[in-house]
Amino acid sequence: MAELYFGGDYNPEQWSPAVWAEDMALMRQAGVNLVTVGVFSWSSLEPEPGRYEFGWLDRVLDLLAGNGIRVNLATPTASPPPWFSLAHPEALPVTADGVRLLHGSRDTYCVCSPAYREAAVGIARTLGERYGSHPALEMWHVHNEYGTTCYCDQVSVSFRRWLEDRYGGLAALNEAWTTAFWSQGYSAWEQVFPPRRTQYLANPAQVLDFRRFFSDELLTAYREQKAVLRSLSPGIPITTNFVFGSWVPVDHWRWAREVDLVAIDHYPEGAGIEAEQQTAFGADLARSWAGGGSWLLMEQAAGSLSDGGRMHAKEPGRMTRHSVSHIARGSRGSLFFQWRASRGGSERFHTAMVPHAGPDSRAFREITALGEALPRLAEADEGAVDAEVAILWDAESWWATDGPGLPSPEIDYLAAVRAAHRQLWSLGVSADFAHPTGDLSRYRAVIVPSLYLVSDEAAAAINRYAEGGGQLLVTSLSGIADATSQIRLGGYPGAFRDVLGLRVEEFLPVDSVDLDTGDRGTGWSERLRLEGAEALARYQGGPLDGLPAITRHHNAWYVSTWLDDPSYKSLVDKVIRAAGITPPALPEGVEVITRSSGKTRWRFILNHTSHPVALPGNGVDLLTGETFGDEFTVPAGAWAVLRD
Repeated sequence: MAELYFGGDYNPEQWSPAVWAEDMALMRQAGVNLVTVGVFSWSSLEPEPGRYEFGWLDRVLDLLAGNGIRVNLATPTASPPPWFSLAHPEALPVTADGVRLLHGSRDTYCVCSPAYREAAVGIARTLGERYGSHPALEMWHVHNEYGTTCYCDQVSVSFRRWLEDRYGGLAALNEAWTTAFWSQGYSAWEQVFPPRRTQYLANPAQVLDFRRFFSDELLTAYREQKAVLRSLSPGIPITTNFVFGSWVPVDHWRWAREVDLVAIDHYPEGAGIEAEQQTAFGADLARSWAGGGSWLLMEQAAGSLSDGGRMHAKEPGRMTRHSVSHIARGSRGSLFFQWRASRGGSERFHTAMVPHAGPDSRAFREITALGEALPRLAEADEGAVDAEVAILWDAESWWATDGPGLPSPEIDYLAAVRAAHRQLWSLGVSADFAHPTGDLSRYRAVIVPSLYLVSDEAAAAINRYAEGGGQLLVTSLSGIADATSQIRLGGYPGAFRDVLGLRVEEFLPVDSVDLDTGDRGTGWSERLRLEGAEALARYQGGPLDGLPAITRHHNAWYVSTWLDDPSYKSLVDKVIRAAGITPPALPEGVEVITRSSGKTRWRFILNHTSHPVALPGNGVDLLTGETFGDEFTVPAGAWAVLRD
């Protein structure tokens, strides 16, 4: 039975050896078994070029090993030291406005700088040579939260090389980028630059390709360090921590194939129930990137949520429920940023396992209780999450809808995907995410939210799924453009017109719109014409009065407006029932996630409400060992795991 990891980022370079001794005792008390060390320690390890200070790290790793705590050892390449930036000013990042940023924060590097890449591989090699066989080493943590972007001349050279590899020549590039528009035709590669600040709207295909390029360039930098570490410590897993956000130019589907263990950092935004919904969203994405297998929650906040920029303290029990939610959805444990809250620095108020108040605090007592509980849940790691519905997720479609020149500034791909996931979450139905080009045949229903950019390969896969009888729900702004971001002509949604049995002629952004079913939409509407589909709901009032709004063509459904949550939930409920899925009868604010292996089933029950809930319960409570027959009660704000 696999052991679940518990711990977090440990930054001993910020503290004295006397604090290290206290840390060891507190880690044992809390049940910590894995810590991430060295993420931002480059200047502590190499205070001057070629002069290394390993004594402190030697001692810390030996202390951890002696206390039975394993180490996820990081390469510190996300933050080069000041001496490096001074010696190599060309390695500092440049903004799209042409401003070169100075040292003074994290992530002050250009990944395309040869000096930076050489130094990054060098420090990785030095660490691998010294610690590759250390008894505390459990895995390697390359870099931190890859995602930094730059627009300098070094990037220009690398970008041109990437484009030439992708398109073969300028004629193909000009065709893909539609450079006949606005006299942008290129006659020499030296004329091509990253999408720096320009007079008006940038070329959307150029912007999209730049995001693709940077994902590949960052991945190449990761591979360079990975290759060095693999040669020096064969058999030790190597990973990096994926971070999620619109600023991140990383295609995690591709990256997931390059890590030995998918690992994510996850920080929900919002203090209401959206924090629980986003926790489930992030965990389902991570599991899907991992191909349905195990993954690892590398970072989360122990004690707070970001609520419009304010730090909202997590209520008692909430940190634990978030941790268990990740584990229920496949995480091999629960790690935090960080172990001990920092006294100074930019993130001095970032909450930690040991808060500023110290171990005599409610927060640390809850951490300790979680550490005591996790070993009892380890058996459930054998089970696979039961999910019969998939939501399509594609970073490139997200990047395309972040580009310029769209019909409305309110278009938000991430919001569309989250809305689809949120309806399934509220119905109590677990979901996977799937890549648009993947095999969808094992799912009973598939939701395609605002998949604006659709390659020919993806279009074929999605249409093939519907033609095979799967229930397909497509939402507005899907199938509009091809892989080069050129519009598919003949009417929207170009890639899916035939399978949906309709044709959209016009987009009509609106504040709100009513449907004749009593449903309500916001932000968007479309003038569509039926070509075989039936109308399930029609617009009521306004320029589209009486025209179709929601349609069905055999097993393919389409919604042409952004439904509010009650309306969207009702539609998703109809689609999954048509697929033969009956949502469980759960009280609002209660989650049940099921994992199975053979004839054994584990049910994770999370009660996010302020009152106890009673559910049909048949099995053994993993926390207490007690057996239940017909009913199981979960106290307010609590959780449980039952083995059937």
